[in-house]
Amino acid sequence: MFKLTRLSFTFVALTVSTVVHADVELDLGTVQRVRQLFAYPNNCSVICFRPLTLEQTVEHYLTQSLHRDGYSRARVSVKTQQDQVRAHFTGVPDGYGQPLTALLDTADLAYDGAHRLNHDGKWQFSWYLFLPLGMALENRKSIELMHFPPDYSLTHYQDYLESATTDRWATLLTANGIAAAQTPEYQTIIDIAPIAAPSTAGKDLEGVYGYFTEYQTRIVRELSLHPSGSLPMVAFGAPVRSWIQQQYGQTLGVLGLGQISPAEGSSVAVLGANHPSYIWYAANPDSYDGDEQKADDAGLKVMGQDLSAACWQAGMGQKPASDPNVLLKGCMNTWQVTRKEQTCELFYTSIRELSADHAREKCATATIKTQLKRLKSPLPEASVPAPAL
Repeated sequence: MFKLTRLSFTFVALTVSTVVHADVELDLGTVQRVRQLFAYPNNCSVICFRPLTLEQTVEHYLTQSLHRDGYSRARVSVKTQQDQVRAHFTGVPDGYGQPLTALLDTADLAYDGAHRLNHDGKWQFSWYLFLPLGMALENRKSIELMHFPPDYSLTHYQDYLESATTDRWATLLTANGIAAAQTPEYQTIIDIAPIAAPSTAGKDLEGVYGYFTEYQTRIVRELSLHPSGSLPMVAFGAPVRSWIQQQYGQTLGVLGLGQISPAEGSSVAVLGANHPSYIWYAANPDSYDGDEQKADDAGLKVMGQDLSAACWQAGMGQKPASDPNVLLKGCMNTWQVTRKEQTCELFYTSIRELSADHAREKCATATIKTQLKRLKSPLPEASVPAPAL
């Protein structure tokens, strides 16, 4: 049910300012530049899965941004004249093109890094340069710092927010009071490796980060420092938390808080979190030699952590002036103590795919003391280590 709602975002008017102006005209650059930055063609191998022209491809992503910004009645048309690609917006505020221009200027740095990576013989045939297109350009609530986008988000869906990872996290945001239609406002993603790759490519990407340093630091600055103030950031997964430590000197564990300064005089609150997909590895009985109880205990622990992180993200996004530490403590108490039964049920319905009634029955068989112990105890030691996500 949630999936349908999420894919129907283009039909939902989000709550935004009603002050709009007539037209915004924007020069996107040469045909070659636009082809590079929009990964054109997105999904062709002799036969194109979606046979879109370059102009239609750009319109596709810019329309996603319009609707995720809440401008459901706005329109964009893209045309090429004398080797220059131009976008014409109607029904948007003055200056709407500025954040897009900044994003594309920053994206040039990612292309340069990918070009050097290939020149050095480190680019792999199954990789695609994929930049964070189609997300909210103006009405952002929080930043999600991740490792790399899955290849199918580009080649199948042509949607940066269409993946098992982002879908799962959106459900956790809705569990914390964010309307399903508004979750894209909270999910402005920055990947430290702007490379769409198979989901198993985590280890292969470990040596590429240095090629994108200028891009990484600039896009963090551009997206986290909003005109209305700095946006809260969640750093997902061990590789990303390690990158935060190397780049900004902040050591973040899971549910660890820190502050980074993307620009002089600025401060951005950052929360360490599990990768959204980590729970499927942590709760896999094969990771514990088939011991289902240990797998369930690990899954409950991770579910409590993930719900707490999403709670913090939702709360900080709604009220940026909140004290990050106080809010985090409240979120942890909510999902690991006060609402631990609901945490348990969400684990069994979303990860074990049990019915709601079966999940309630399953959680009711454990005493409150045992449930609390599972949520607060260390993760069981796995016999098979989880991959870097």
